[in-house]
Amino acid sequence: MAKGKYHDWLTPEGLLKLEGWARDGLTDEQIAANMGVNVATLYRYKQDYCEIRESLKKGKEVVDRQVENALLKRALGYRYDEVTREPGTVEDEETGELKRAMVETKRVTKEVQGDVTAQIFWLKNRRPDLWRDKQLVEHSGKVVQEQVHNLRKLSGKELADLESIITKASSATDSG
Repeated sequence: MAKGKYHDWLTPEGLLKLEGWARDGLTDEQIAANMGVNVATLYRYKQDYCEIRESLKKGKEVVDRQVENALLKRALGYRYDEVTREPGTVEDEETGELKRAMVETKRVTKEVQGDVTAQIFWLKNRRPDLWRDKQLVEHSGKVVQEQVHNLRKLSGKELADLESIITKASSATDSG
């Protein structure tokens, strides 16, 4: 297939190749390189040709689903069997002869505990209304803007009057 010609990528074989690359987890930059085009050209192809866009989307959905499943499995924990095999002899079912083979000598079921980091990631993305770090707070009241005076602009008498008011208010709260 000649690289870089959009019509070659619109054939069933070309679309299958694109879908496969996306399913394999290649980035758009890597897919463009495999096609022999600039990534900007690939973006233009995706805009202009729905067949290319859909093939890439279909391939990426498979990988996204696999990653989601792996994340969920890691978040919840899982069990698996660890099998130990050693060289031994087994009887051939057809001929009855003994032959050398790897024989299972031990099977242990192991448990992987759920991963807290994976759980947090899952919850923050699946239930952001309950689990996101930043909570939205609505205010239904009125916002009042108070003026703050620059004390340097006050005269000596105004400062003395202010000091008197503060002293009286302070002594009233201390005695009350």
